[in-house]
Amino acid sequence: MHFLCQKCQFAVCDLKTQHATVFSRTMKPTISLFTLALVTAFGAVVSDLPAQQNSTAADWARGLSNAFADVYEKVSSSVVVIEVESAPTADPQSSAQMLQNFFQDPSGFDSLPPGMTPGANQGSGFIMTSDGYILTNNHVLEGGDRGQVRVTLLDGREFPASIVGVDPSSDLAVIKVEANDLPVIEMGDSDKVRVGEFAFAIGAPYDLRYTFTFGIVGATGRTKLVPTNPDYEEYIQTDASINPGNSGGPLVDIDGRVIGVNTMINGVNRGLGFAIPINIAKKIASQIVENGRFIRPWLGISIEDIVENPNRSPQFPGMTGGVFVREIQPGTPAARSELQPGDVILKVDGREVRNSSELQKSILATEIGQDVQLEVLRGNRTQTVKVRIAERIDGLIRAANQQPRPQLNRNMPQPTAGLEIKTITPDLATLMELQADQGVVVTNVENSSPAQTAQLQVGDVITAVNEQAVRSEEDFMAALANAKGRALMLNINRGSVKTFAILKP
Repeated sequence: MHFLCQKCQFAVCDLKTQHATVFSRTMKPTISLFTLALVTAFGAVVSDLPAQQNSTAADWARGLSNAFADVYEKVSSSVVVIEVESAPTADPQSSAQMLQNFFQDPSGFDSLPPGMTPGANQGSGFIMTSDGYILTNNHVLEGGDRGQVRVTLLDGREFPASIVGVDPSSDLAVIKVEANDLPVIEMGDSDKVRVGEFAFAIGAPYDLRYTFTFGIVGATGRTKLVPTNPDYEEYIQTDASINPGNSGGPLVDIDGRVIGVNTMINGVNRGLGFAIPINIAKKIASQIVENGRFIRPWLGISIEDIVENPNRSPQFPGMTGGVFVREIQPGTPAARSELQPGDVILKVDGREVRNSSELQKSILATEIGQDVQLEVLRGNRTQTVKVRIAERIDGLIRAANQQPRPQLNRNMPQPTAGLEIKTITPDLATLMELQADQGVVVTNVENSSPAQTAQLQVGDVITAVNEQAVRSEEDFMAALANAKGRALMLNINRGSVKTFAILKP
């Protein structure tokens, strides 16, 4: 049984591990099984060699040792230690909370790693640009005070940092320090990573800053590690020693190029670490730098695998791949296309999709407003369905919550009654293909809420409350406050249909 400990940087810890052993200041260093096997094998080979060949083997060992040292010297100056004064977060959509819910953490440890104090997060990151943009994990920053993020470089320089933007779904974040001519890390290509290659991790586990460990790539394309996350996620697995405090640091190859962002571990010192592939991280980070958030493309469908799903595979005998469309969500790109529940998606723009992960990865690689051609099996026939990709709105709301918000009257409530809304802008109207240029659009309706009872739907545009025009979130919140629990009549545009709903907060 495993659980997630927030106080140890959200690492997945073994319940059988004694806390005193994990966090003792006198904790003995550990040697990975891989390292031990390598040293033992090398010693056996050398002892059996003649003196002349013995020298050659020693030269080989020195060459490997120097190669490892070269990786550290190349990369370490671009790695930073991040400290955040923070308080626990109760955001159920936070990346850490999703992990915690999955691993059923019943409690936290009763003390912290050496050098850390209550209310402080510590993690790692690496410099992407010479003018101070730094990539790290979102969970390193979660709950943090924007004025209390500090970054320390290898040479001892310290800088305050500002949060540029976060993407909780991928657990990535970008921060910025005001400095120039900083050492920039070299990016690799995670699509070319092979299982068995050397992998190196640098970070600050247990406040032991700039700890350097190595191992191999144990697997690529690991998915569904966090089933509570509805978005696409993929990880590189490694046995390089990764511990609490490594979060956000780089996983690099033998040439010192980043191949992943260290994010999760499955048990302290168990040799199971997971990193977000750098190709995915670069796409998300570049949009955060440009827009302050990641613009996440989506179809708006609930899906199931065919081959690996015992509930679906008997329905499609002989099929070697494909993704079953279980449900189409209202107000989404799929809902505005000819795609239907029960369709089986076989290809995206001519490329086969064997499972749901491949479908999600294909959609993630598209651009907003792009038309994709889905080849689907419907009944006994295959046909092509065109879908225009749009932005995932609920992801937009979560990311926007990290940005400065307008100052409102403290007595004015936030949107309630299980309803989340957003002010309509020209860009948003275009993305969602709304037939209204003002009002507020419904972006989420909670189950078993007054909003659901009122039969409100995602994509509805509220134009008036009790015959008073609504032009912004502030207008709607003011109407809720003035209602004082009384029922409200909402004027709604639902596509081309104008209707109304009675909302009882």
